[in-house]
Amino acid sequence: MFFAITLLFVSVSAFAQDVIQSRQYPRNDFRYPLDLPPSTAGSFGELRPNHFHSGLDFRTNQRIGFPIHSVYDGYISRVRIQFGGFGKALYITHPNGYTSVYGHVNNFTPEVEKYVKQYQYKNQTFEADIAIPAGVFSVKKGDVVAISGNQGASAGPHLHFELRDTVTQQTINPQLFGLTIPDKIPPAITAIGIYHLNGNPFSEKTPKEFLPVSGVNGSYHLLKPQVLNLSGNTGFGISVTDMNSASANHNGIYSLELKLDGVTMYTFSVERFAFDQTHAINAYIDYPAFLTSRRWMQKCFILPGSRITLYPQSINRGIMAFNDDKLHDVEFVVKDVAGNTSMLAFKVQSNTSAASIAPAKPEGALLRYDRESRFANNKVKVVIPAGNLYDDLDFIYSEQPAKPGALSVTHRIHNKFTPVHDSYELWIKPDISPGPNAEKTVIVNAVGGAIPSTWENGWVKGEARAFGDYYIRIDTVPPVITPINIRNGSNLHAVRAIKLRMSDNLSGIKSFAGKIDGKWVLVERDYKTKILSYTFDDSVGTGKHTFEFTVTDAKNNTSTFTAEFNR
Repeated sequence: MFFAITLLFVSVSAFAQDVIQSRQYPRNDFRYPLDLPPSTAGSFGELRPNHFHSGLDFRTNQRIGFPIHSVYDGYISRVRIQFGGFGKALYITHPNGYTSVYGHVNNFTPEVEKYVKQYQYKNQTFEADIAIPAGVFSVKKGDVVAISGNQGASAGPHLHFELRDTVTQQTINPQLFGLTIPDKIPPAITAIGIYHLNGNPFSEKTPKEFLPVSGVNGSYHLLKPQVLNLSGNTGFGISVTDMNSASANHNGIYSLELKLDGVTMYTFSVERFAFDQTHAINAYIDYPAFLTSRRWMQKCFILPGSRITLYPQSINRGIMAFNDDKLHDVEFVVKDVAGNTSMLAFKVQSNTSAASIAPAKPEGALLRYDRESRFANNKVKVVIPAGNLYDDLDFIYSEQPAKPGALSVTHRIHNKFTPVHDSYELWIKPDISPGPNAEKTVIVNAVGGAIPSTWENGWVKGEARAFGDYYIRIDTVPPVITPINIRNGSNLHAVRAIKLRMSDNLSGIKSFAGKIDGKWVLVERDYKTKILSYTFDDSVGTGKHTFEFTVTDAKNNTSTFTAEFNR
């Protein structure tokens, strides 16, 4: 099977050597979003749990408060406020066909902040995803559009920056637009993996071995043996990281080529990708090895169900057939986006007389990656839409003992070592009747907690995102509200904000709302501290007031906290 698109090898003065990309991008339109010397804590396409990193993380000296500039002329087309993720994010659409994204910002300009707050009050919501038409907030290249921060699910102060195709919303490597980071350091290779596939789908059962690598300054070799004896269909993998000259962070590579006897069998390149395919990182890495040892082994063969656009070329999906008793040359060529290159070459003796590994005998039901798959008995039903498996699956199901308080036995839905791209339907029939609490039933993952669940015709239907152990419980316990600086009768004259916390024991928070004297007020939720806060404004005058805060979980259990206070 042959996958290929036309590759464009471009050479520009900022790059040390040629890099692989499918098209040219404007290299003089955009400026850097910060006035600081460009330094990154995260690279585009860097490997992260469950996703490829979608932009550049510009360092801000572990501080917030730096002006963020529009990288080009355009207009603010979207702002987003969310509990996790970017926290606060700004999107600017440019006339050259691209959109720039600025995430984890501390605040927008006063005009945009006012626009967002008006939306939040009108729609009575903290989280907001606001599309803004052209002409409302026009900007010029270099205009200050926000202040850098540490909002949302960030590990520290920085600016997450993206450039997207405005039409497709695919995210594109910003360094291909000339926003380069000083870099004279080649990638560092630490190990390779050998996978004995022999006609079997890849799984945690695939026979494999990891071999250490030694080298420096772009030249690497196997410690031992220098010649590998292999037979049958074989895949390779590689453990490799990269650094640039501006920071000590270990980041991701840009491209990877695997060659057999001088012929490129496989190419990987982090040029651009769509967000609905980013979970396919779990098809790119050795997912079982990552779960068991946190090893980032990057497989250099493509699983048939992976559709992400990071594989510009391959022959036979990168799988090599060693069946001719000849000596072969295998070579890895790894580059960063600056073109710094590391190479690893070794020889493989094809050995057909060696005992080949026979295909594993199926133990369960065969589920196909390219079509909807179903499994059912009188207690459980599984429906996996096409495109959610990366390879054919020998699906194993078993019953495990019921857990205390459960309304069903524990259903072992295959195992955690096979990733699911998005989600699948999981139906479980209770072994114990929920009685009047049928609408309170929820499916629980033994490791990950409750999943979105509904009661339908005697079954509990859930949306599961991983395989594992599942069972039914009832959630009748309302969320808990814990006030921090307010109680009934508090004098809050010198207090800037009302603060409190909330938690839920099972199904999770669905909604929350704050009111003062019966009118909705904006209560913001911080991802890191989990503190909710209402910041006083001029609408709350002196005198006595009533604060009311209501929280509802996913099973519609509700708690309300009420307190009178003086201002």
